[in-house]
Amino acid sequence: MNHSVSRSWSCVLFDLDGTILDSAPGIIDSLVDTFKHVGLPVPPRDELMHYIGPPLHVSFQERAGMSESEARQTLDIYRSDYRKDGAFDAAIFPGIIGLLESLVQGGVPLAIATSKPHSQTERILEHFDITKFFTVVSGASEDEQRSSKADIVGYALSQLSAGNVDTSRAVMVGDRIYDVEGAAAHGVPAIIVEWGYGSPAEASGALATVYSADQLREMLVG
Repeated sequence: MNHSVSRSWSCVLFDLDGTILDSAPGIIDSLVDTFKHVGLPVPPRDELMHYIGPPLHVSFQERAGMSESEARQTLDIYRSDYRKDGAFDAAIFPGIIGLLESLVQGGVPLAIATSKPHSQTERILEHFDITKFFTVVSGASEDEQRSSKADIVGYALSQLSAGNVDTSRAVMVGDRIYDVEGAAAHGVPAIIVEWGYGSPAEASGALATVYSADQLREMLVG
């Protein structure tokens, strides 16, 4: 890993869960409620952590063995539960607000690129008073037509371009292999944050791994 990467980025895309927001408590609680609701045994907590990051309907199929239609029905149940209060059962990781302020003051446009539904993402950003930092917010479309990380990153880049932002030196900041691969689909390098929900192996294709918000600031702001 090259930890001394220093270049001038034209814009920065941020994942939300596990990167900006420690959202595990609310997500896990809603997943537990959801599994109980559909009458399935509740997986152990360390297994539920794997559900944070990738599109949930995919995890329900791959990890819980559901059919596509069962997974979509279960996703609806999860979302209604999470919407009640789970979405705000979260905290911003230490040092992130200062980092976002530094980037914005340095004139670097920022975008959110998350697998969370778009409308939910906007409510969460407003709740934590961080909407002001982001030029573009790209979440999953409500109909799940835009749900893969590559689609979400692509949408963020196109929205930035539409707003006359230079995307030629974009970088993605995330915590899972989905962030690395979704960005790579558009030729965008990724920086992985070690405080998120991924395993070290998931960072293998990343430009670098950072262990603190200060280290991330160094890499993004210089």
